[in-house]
Amino acid sequence: MNVRRRSSAAALAAIAVIGAAAAPAVAADPSSSPSAPAPRSSGLYGTTDPQYDGVWRQSLALLAQDTVGVSPSPAAVDWLTGQQCDSGAFAPFRADPAKACDAKTMVDTNSTAAAVQALWAVGGRGDVVEDALAWLKSVQNKDGGWGYTPGGPSDANSTSVVIGALTAAGTDPEKIEKGGKSPYDALLTFALPCAEKDGAGAFAFQPDKDGKLLANADATAAGVLGALGKGLVTEAGEKAGDAACTDAAKPTREQAAANGAAYLTGAVAEDGHLKSALGGSADQPDYGNTADAVVALAAQGGADKAAEPLAWLKENAAKWAKESGPAAYAQLIFAARATGTDPRAFGGTDLVAELNATGPSPRGSEARDTATTTDQAVEEKDEKDDSGFGVWWFVGVCLVFGIGIGFLLSGRNKKQQP
Repeated sequence: MNVRRRSSAAALAAIAVIGAAAAPAVAADPSSSPSAPAPRSSGLYGTTDPQYDGVWRQSLALLAQDTVGVSPSPAAVDWLTGQQCDSGAFAPFRADPAKACDAKTMVDTNSTAAAVQALWAVGGRGDVVEDALAWLKSVQNKDGGWGYTPGGPSDANSTSVVIGALTAAGTDPEKIEKGGKSPYDALLTFALPCAEKDGAGAFAFQPDKDGKLLANADATAAGVLGALGKGLVTEAGEKAGDAACTDAAKPTREQAAANGAAYLTGAVAEDGHLKSALGGSADQPDYGNTADAVVALAAQGGADKAAEPLAWLKENAAKWAKESGPAAYAQLIFAARATGTDPRAFGGTDLVAELNATGPSPRGSEARDTATTTDQAVEEKDEKDDSGFGVWWFVGVCLVFGIGIGFLLSGRNKKQQP
């Protein structure tokens, strides 16, 4: 998921058009951070400044490792759990975890929801997960959704990534209501009708200042997964027929997901990938959002539906991932998982080895012994069951992620997609 850059008070208006933080999906750590590299011994994945994406990229890295049967380093898991505030929330990064969070600590729903998915997957941190889920429920908006920051207006990306956290931890999002509204109720308000001339079937990030919904491919990829009740990691869904947008007076969430998939299919049809424009430059490939689209298309209609953008990623994404860091490798691993593709031979790249090399070595051997994987998974599940805004900061997030990286910090390009 991308966040586009702007600064100053005028930036907030620009952000409404160019980008804003949310899920998602889906992000990678910026490669051009001016800060000194983070010490590898800290347990953190990636070497760029973690100020705006530390928890996000760490969560995606751990989740991707677990997805392919790699046991993450205990130091890496400890780093992530140590970032949690007493409230249960997570901020993008806390330089001094020993210092208690206060009103100035900018916690957010995306970092928290990503951490839930990662820590639930690796197991043994049930108390951390429970506290995080309790906090997410406490900041749910009256429309049933979530914004990036507590109390902020709901958006498609943030609502979707929280839905993913709820379902990953075994909670039915439909039963988590505020004001009689569920997360699905909120999410469907961002779906464009099929009669819309531009962007039929897509999801918008949020209504613009005039209340109009503008199609957004990034929000659509997140919205498809959210409407299906899926998290960042999912497998291919049942095969579906040719994508087509179908209007209904009140579409079900499954129909909204199918409509969103139809929009994504059209968006990647010409070039095999999604596009983004940054700072007035010409359209360019959007690798991260294309990876998110692969996951969404496969989850909604089967792996065949994602074949074209998947092939494009295999051929073109290796350099992007190397430059962008651990979360980029994780996004590609999620795309491989959703399509039944071997992540250790992804267009000639071993995504697993490359991801592992960005942080502390996995526990024991790289992969778990196949014979013990099932037993260990059961043990880890038992452990889980036993466990019970400042404007300038927001602009800072947008500045860092605006470098051009691709569900979750997960902001998305809000300009209307072709």
